[in-house]
Amino acid sequence: MQIGAHIGKGTDPDGLARAVKERDADVVQLFLGDPQSWKAPTITEVSLDVPFFVHSPYVVNVASANNKIRIPSRKILDQHAQAAAAAGAQGLIVHGGHTTKADDPGLGLDNWVKTFERMERPLPILIENTAGGDFALARKLEAIARLWDAVGHFDNVGFCLDTCHAHAGGEELVGIVERVKSITGRIDLVHCNNSRDAFDSGADRHANLTEGTIDADVLIAVVQAAGCPAVVETPSEGQADDIALLKSRLA
Repeated sequence: MQIGAHIGKGTDPDGLARAVKERDADVVQLFLGDPQSWKAPTITEVSLDVPFFVHSPYVVNVASANNKIRIPSRKILDQHAQAAAAAGAQGLIVHGGHTTKADDPGLGLDNWVKTFERMERPLPILIENTAGGDFALARKLEAIARLWDAVGHFDNVGFCLDTCHAHAGGEELVGIVERVKSITGRIDLVHCNNSRDAFDSGADRHANLTEGTIDADVLIAVVQAAGCPAVVETPSEGQADDIALLKSRLA
């Protein structure tokens, strides 16, 4: 089982290699540009000796009814998919997005369908569950089920399970792997993060594995049950210890 960490941007090959070694990571996740920007990826080559995933910018919301958000979201998602595939990534992670109270409930689903109809998907696009938002398309499992009914049939579409997001989003982690797989049929990547906030808080604030509001044993059980690569998106100073804990318990 591959265990690793999110290590930021892929701008410095020596820095990336050093970060992988310091953390004893088997797999990493990184950005190909500014995660808060609408700009195209600024990184086209990634030099690593371990497999890696790319996380799309946080600004992406292809579900939005707002043309000024939805249209550039589609463009930047496609740009990152092409760049990530060319760089050799295992997959591209993207948040499920959200609509608003004023929108028709099915609008976000239709916008996701149109997104996948119009992009090539040269590598797996992994939709990630999110922590907050009453109109989020991937917070609650029933919402994820509606989304998967709409897009699950497309090729190269997968799922990324974030443990902090699930906990903060109001989903119990015990047994969550089985519940998610009953909807999606798959989990391609786990973001193994503890939460600084309480259950169902809607707050997306990660903590190291032994320092948050989730029992570390529960987090380990999720990774074990999922049986896929896992990365920690925890505070960087504790990532080596987080990885070591997972590896020691899952050996």
